[in-house]
Amino acid sequence: MVTTTSPVKAESRDLNFYYNGGHKALKGITMPLYEKRITALIGPSGCGKSTFLRCFNRMHDLYPGNKYDGQIVMHPDNTNILDNGVDPIEVRMRISMVFQKPNPFPKSIYENVAYGLRVRGERSKRVVDDKVEEALKGAALWDEVKNRLHDLAFNLSGGQQQRLCIARALATDPEIMLFDEPTSALDPIATANIEELMSELRNKLTILVVTHNMQQAARVSDYTAYMYLGELIEYDDTDRIFTNPSRKETEDYITGKFG
Repeated sequence: MVTTTSPVKAESRDLNFYYNGGHKALKGITMPLYEKRITALIGPSGCGKSTFLRCFNRMHDLYPGNKYDGQIVMHPDNTNILDNGVDPIEVRMRISMVFQKPNPFPKSIYENVAYGLRVRGERSKRVVDDKVEEALKGAALWDEVKNRLHDLAFNLSGGQQQRLCIARALATDPEIMLFDEPTSALDPIATANIEELMSELRNKLTILVVTHNMQQAARVSDYTAYMYLGELIEYDDTDRIFTNPSRKETEDYITGKFG
């Protein structure tokens, strides 16, 4: 039983998803994302975690033949972002994503962060300058790069590149950020930096994170969802999931008897 005073920021309602060819990867998932909270998705490989995550910013639209069924509703405007009349580009401005491996564009540090603003049509250099600085500060990267903004992004370390990708995602003022195993390619120090950053970002936006690392889920998240074979098995406060899960399947996974 989830205990919260936080309003629901978004929620999936009876969400099914079919990959091209008809494979049903998600089965009737109904789950809330609470505002300014971190929700972690855990479960074995192939259970549908990343598939579910990518529904939230319509990434599956990029491949023909994929099909959504059900709703993902954003609050407070009550918009179903899977509706055919909703522009996926607008969805991706509201809900941005950070991937498993750092994926900076082959551009300067500055232009990586400015990219989304330019797509949105922002022409004012002053506005772009201010937003780039604000986003880099938000990603705890400004002090490290402020004197080399026009260097290629590829010159940064792996951990810095991932924080640059977070800055790029922050620049368009998203309401929700999706993290798909954001530290799996990073060393322990860079991982700790990203986890600390996520905890700070929670003060201004809502976060959904896929992780294979259960210790990470326990450290950073407020709520945890355990998925298996495309189904949501259990969703609850993180502390309760890890200390007193209500489903035996969850307990078996967390204790390492399975998965």
